[in-house]
Amino acid sequence: MKGLYVLLAAILLTSCQNQSKEDLNKAKQASIDSMKVEINKQRVIDSMKTEMAKAEEKQKAEAQKVVVVHENDGTATAAPASAKKKGWSSTAKGAVIGAGVGAATGAIVSKKKGEGAIIGGLAGAGVGAGTGAIIDSNKKKKE
Repeated sequence: MKGLYVLLAAILLTSCQNQSKEDLNKAKQASIDSMKVEINKQRVIDSMKTEMAKAEEKQKAEAQKVVVVHENDGTATAAPASAKKKGWSSTAKGAVIGAGVGAATGAIVSKKKGEGAIIGGLAGAGVGAGTGAIIDSNKKKKE
């Protein structure tokens, strides 16, 4: 009988040791995985910084363009080129307006005001964005 107890105790200790090794390996792997995630995040941040720097350089280059104006007396003067301001696209405007109108309509019509506003806002944003996209494509065709 004592032999059975000793055997059970040995099995229990062995299984606990194996489990602790497995837990240790799992913890190591989790640590490695989290480091990989952090490395990937840093890569994304670095690439975003690079792209933003390129965009800033492009804006500076466009701002430094000079237009030469020839006057009637034969002289030429240099004037900086006026940068064209970019506003909202029709798609963005349509989405925002549609979301506002849809949310208001949904809140008024629905018995559950919050749900109605959310559903109406989403539907309105979709319809408004679609309409704005059509307007944008028509503008591009005209240009």
